[in-house]
Amino acid sequence: MNTLTTMSLKELAGHLLLNAHPGSDPATEEYINRLRRDTVDKPVIYVGTGTCGMVAGAKGTLKAIRQYLTEKSIDAEIIEVGCIGLCIHEPMVDVQLPGKRRIAFSCITENKVEPLLDEILNYEVPAENLLGQYSHPNHEAWDGVKLLGEMPYFRLQNRLVLRNCGIINPYSIEEYIARGGYRSLVRVLRNYAPDKVCDIIEESGLRGRGGGGFPTGRKWKTALNTQDDERYLICNGDESDPGAFMDRAIFEGDPHKLIEGTAIAAYAVNAKKAYIYVRAEYSIAVDRLRQAIQQVNDAGLLGYNILNSGYNLQIQIREGAGAFVCGEETALISSIEGKRGTPRPKPPFPSIRGLFGKPTVVNNVETLANVPAIIENGPSWFSSMGTSTSKGTKVFALAGRIAITGLAEVTMGTSLKDLIYIIAGGVRDGKRLKAIQLGGPSGSCLPEKSLDVLIDYEALLKAGTIMGSGGLVVMDEDTCMVDIAKFFTDFLQRESCGKCIPCREGSRRMHEIMENITRRPVNESGHETLERFKGVMQLENLADVIKDTSLCGLGQTAPNPLLSALKYFREEFEEHIFDRKCRAGVCKDLKVYYIDVEKCTGCTACAKKCPTTAIIGSPRVPHFIIEDKCIGCGICFDVCKFVAVFVK
Repeated sequence: MNTLTTMSLKELAGHLLLNAHPGSDPATEEYINRLRRDTVDKPVIYVGTGTCGMVAGAKGTLKAIRQYLTEKSIDAEIIEVGCIGLCIHEPMVDVQLPGKRRIAFSCITENKVEPLLDEILNYEVPAENLLGQYSHPNHEAWDGVKLLGEMPYFRLQNRLVLRNCGIINPYSIEEYIARGGYRSLVRVLRNYAPDKVCDIIEESGLRGRGGGGFPTGRKWKTALNTQDDERYLICNGDESDPGAFMDRAIFEGDPHKLIEGTAIAAYAVNAKKAYIYVRAEYSIAVDRLRQAIQQVNDAGLLGYNILNSGYNLQIQIREGAGAFVCGEETALISSIEGKRGTPRPKPPFPSIRGLFGKPTVVNNVETLANVPAIIENGPSWFSSMGTSTSKGTKVFALAGRIAITGLAEVTMGTSLKDLIYIIAGGVRDGKRLKAIQLGGPSGSCLPEKSLDVLIDYEALLKAGTIMGSGGLVVMDEDTCMVDIAKFFTDFLQRESCGKCIPCREGSRRMHEIMENITRRPVNESGHETLERFKGVMQLENLADVIKDTSLCGLGQTAPNPLLSALKYFREEFEEHIFDRKCRAGVCKDLKVYYIDVEKCTGCTACAKKCPTTAIIGSPRVPHFIIEDKCIGCGICFDVCKFVAVFVK
């Protein structure tokens, strides 16, 4: 034990990789048990300090815990972990006492730290904010506390990529190795030629998790078999879809898994240099990745002649400036080269001619995070999960009007209904589900009748949408689908790189038409009315032209949200166009305000606040709204104390 603690990181990593298994010498086995927290001799407090936790107040929670332990002179270990996926329950705090199972608590803000620790450190479980306990065969269970794994949220999940997120210390390479980390990299370097690794990945059926679902092994083989003196591997972590945060959770919660997957992929395509492209605003992710890469270099698992295999590899981080278009692989390559992030024509594809004109493989974060487990367990293990064409699992970011927002990883072939109603707890406040938006801004909106569609690349494509990177937004009955379509067209036209005319001008024109549909027809002339109807009639044709003629995949899929909304919710568009009404009451310009003369007391509060003097009436006499002058700002609705103002 003392010998292990005096080893350098390189020596320790090598020792653990050789001996991290049952039956090793007692000192090593005890050290590994402590790293895995199978054995603890003092309280261990885990605090979720991923981005979602910090936003919820984890920084104050962490400070309060440290202050509490100092004031009480309690010897305890504090470990910062990533997000376990239950973002709605952040800031989360777990406590593990000697001999007892790790127990989780939700929404532990700064003011709740003292009462929580007062009880749990005295082996009493507070009922407030209790989530559940983790299962462990060698630890004593807490009486009357349910297992986390029995929660509906976790019961249907199959956590392969997210297995360590929220569980392990992301700053510790030793703990990652003690839990089996980097064994796959060692196996590959010592036993397999690059083409054999490509064969394993192809046989597993792993497909790209970034959107299109292209077979990963085939992409690797193309790059490996392209004759050139240099090749590159790029991890695409430019997570730019609104509502998507899968990559961020992996960066923050389990960076070593991604680095291991990146290293294996680079070896498989014979690349000597790899880049991890991550958004600059992911400050916590960048910090943890940098520390992890430094640890891997110090451990001798990156750099020159790794493990005496003759293979050299450098991994560098490139921070993106936040452009949505840089999620497209050729635009990302231009950004890494120091150029403006604009797409390039394909073919040639990056696997033949990519970064600096060399063969380049671009893989999504989740794709690479699957690689170590496939090498460890074999391709048959991975291909046994999922459907005939979509293998393994998929991570989804659950957002919108659902009971539980967060991350969930499910086996391919799970239905959207199970994902939304069992794992995510259904639609919030008992409302009716109206639509599901899949695939990010370039995805499609599916109606309630599509709930039985399976999570499968081909099944989703047949239903009229794409898997995308995994963003899933649930909308309830109070959502205006015209407003949603307008939001996405606005987002996409602003994020267009402007290189090709169909995307640049077409998306702008689409947004103008959507603005006209939701605009109040005040003082609209006959000519303007004709122009509005003409634009509406051309909307679908315009969308089809953009899809057929745009340069890159982002432009080609930009009309998808609008086309799907038109397909499934056409009646809402017709109401906006012909009746000038928004049934959800969301489109501000189409709101018509009235005053109930039975309730109005003539207090004049609304008339005094109206910016257009559209409200008339004498004091203590019911008032009226002049519809032609009303701009629908809603101030009268907000200031009325007698609930006399209502909306039609």
